[in-house]
Amino acid sequence: EVQLAESGGGLVQAGGSLRLSCTASGFGSDDYAIGWFQQVPGKEREGVAVISSIDGSPYYADSAKGRFIISRDVSKNTVFLRMNNLKPEDTAVYYCALGPLGRWLDAKISGRPDYHAMDYWGKGTLVTVSS
Repeated sequence: EVQLAESGGGLVQAGGSLRLSCTASGFGSDDYAIGWFQQVPGKEREGVAVISSIDGSPYYADSAKGRFIISRDVSKNTVFLRMNNLKPEDTAVYYCALGPLGRWLDAKISGRPDYHAMDYWGKGTLVTVSS
């Protein structure tokens, strides 16, 4: 059974930083995308930072570029999201998710919502940014 265990959310003032962690277990593929998806009430879930298992290459949503950094510790099956210069509009539940790399790439190329490409989800961690 695939499990994604998240940690690191919380309350922070605007301009502050947080680091989210996601440890994956129970999967056997070497070819996958794993990353962080943002869920804001009333809006569609959106990938903010995703990393490839093949070469560690990252993808960032426009809202995350220049502020968020996704990284991984392959030996621990853990992915991190360093969130800097946080803004009130970053307030959301952040979910760690994992899915086939090819399916996720197809979604991005075709312009389809990338969260449809992910098979496994963590429970989510709440990030609240106060102004």
